[in-house]
Amino acid sequence: MGFAIFNMGICCDLQVDVNGEEIFYVDKRILVSFSGRLSKLFGKAACTASPLKVIFHDFPGGAKGFELVVRFCYDNGRIDMTPYNIILLHCAANFMEMKSGSSRLPDLIDQMEKYFEGIHRWTWSELVLCLKQYQDLSAVPSSSTLLQKFLNMFVAKLVFLNVASPCASTSDKSSSQFSSDISGDSIKSYSSQATWWFEDLKFLNIDWFEKVVHEMMSKEFDHSTICSFIFYYQRSNFLGASPATEKGKIIEAVINLLYSLDKSSISSRGLFCLFSLAVFSKVSKSCKMKLEAMVGSKLDEAKIDNLLIPSPRGKKYMYDVNLILRLLKSFLVENQFSTSRLDKVACLMELYLAEVSADPYLKPPKFMALATSLPDFSRGSQNRIYLAIDMYLKVHSGLCQEEKMKVCSILKCEKHSAESLIDLAKNYKLEPRGACTSQRFKQKSLVQDTKHIRSVSNDSRFYAEHFLLYSN
Repeated sequence: MGFAIFNMGICCDLQVDVNGEEIFYVDKRILVSFSGRLSKLFGKAACTASPLKVIFHDFPGGAKGFELVVRFCYDNGRIDMTPYNIILLHCAANFMEMKSGSSRLPDLIDQMEKYFEGIHRWTWSELVLCLKQYQDLSAVPSSSTLLQKFLNMFVAKLVFLNVASPCASTSDKSSSQFSSDISGDSIKSYSSQATWWFEDLKFLNIDWFEKVVHEMMSKEFDHSTICSFIFYYQRSNFLGASPATEKGKIIEAVINLLYSLDKSSISSRGLFCLFSLAVFSKVSKSCKMKLEAMVGSKLDEAKIDNLLIPSPRGKKYMYDVNLILRLLKSFLVENQFSTSRLDKVACLMELYLAEVSADPYLKPPKFMALATSLPDFSRGSQNRIYLAIDMYLKVHSGLCQEEKMKVCSILKCEKHSAESLIDLAKNYKLEPRGACTSQRFKQKSLVQDTKHIRSVSNDSRFYAEHFLLYSN
C-alpha cells in the first residue's frame, strides 16, 4: 500500500495518480477532512506553496474505487449505495481510513454498516456478484466486520434457498424474510435438488473457497451437501490449474476441509478419486496423513483398482505396498471389531496379494506383512492366500530354503486340505532343516495336526509333517 508525494509546478491543489490508470485533480482540504490516511500523510508533510501529487500504487478497485470515495467527499458525505458498488466502496473506504472521529462529519464506514443491515433483501445474483467483488479486491482485511456479516448472510441465504426451493430459480415467490430475492434472477435448476448453486460458486479461488466452506460448517449446513460441493469444486478447478503447486494447493484445501466433516457424510467414490490424485500431487506430509486416515477408515468400500498405486519414484517394486499397509493400519484402528467390514477388506487384500505376488522386486518381508496384516478370524479360508504364495514362489524361485519356508508358514493348516500343503511342499522342495529339527518337542501336537494326512503315502507324508512342523 505504498504512495509518494512530489512537488509539482502546476497550479492545482492536489493530483492523485491511481495505480497509473488515471490522474484525479481534487481539493486536498475536502479529501483530508474525510480520509484519515491523507490526514496523517499531509499532517507530516512540510507546508509548501507548490502543488502536490500523491501516487497510489495499489488502490483497491483502481480509478473506479477512488472515484466513489471522491464523490462521497464532494457530496458532503452522501452517496447512493447499491449491492453493485457497496463492496468496492467498502474496500476503498478501508484503504483511505474513512472512519470519522468527529460527530460533525458523515462517517462512510458507519453508513455502509447500516446499509448492510438490509443485506437479507438482496437477491442471490447480487450476493454472488458481491462475493466475486470481495474476492477480486485483495485489500479486504479478514477481520472486517462487514466481511464477516456478508459471509454470514450469504450462507444464511443459501440455507434458506435450499430449504424453501431447493431446485428452483429465484423467479419463484417466497413470503419469508428473503422474499425480495426473487424478481429477475435466474438460478439454474440442476439434477440434484441440493446442488443447484455449485456452478455459481466454482469461480472462487482457494482462499475464498475455504472461507465460504468454513462459514457453511459454522452454520451447521448439511455436511453431505458440503462434501458434494467440495468434490465438485475439485473436479471443476483441478484440471485447469497450473503449475503443479497450484494443483497441490487445491488438493490440500480439499483434504483439510473434508477432514473437518462428519466422516459418514464423505462420499467414498469422491474420496478414492481424490486419493489417486493426491498420490501424484505436491501435498504436505500432514495432509497425506489426514487423507490416508480417511481412506483407511473406508477401506472396506474400496475396489482393487483404488489400491494399485505405483511405487514412489526411484523404487523398483511395482506397487506402493507401504502405503497399503498404512491404510490397513488406519482401518484396523477403527474397525477391528466389525466382522462384516473385516471380511470385505480380507477379500480385497487377497486380490491385492494376487496382484503384487507377480512383482519380482517385492521382498519376502513385505509380502508376508501384507498376508498377515489382518487377524486370522477375518478369513474362513486361505485358498486365495495359497494361490498368491504359489505365484510368489514361482516368480521368486531364487529364494533360499529358509525364506521359502517363512513365506509358506503364513498358511494355517486347519484352513487347508492336506493335499494342498503337500503339493506346496513338494513343488518347491521345502525341506525341514534346522528350523524343523529344533522343534521336535512339538511332535505330540504335530500328531494331532497330521490326522488329515493319514490317507496319503508315506513319501508325501514326509513333506506334509515337516511343513506342518515348521508352520507351527
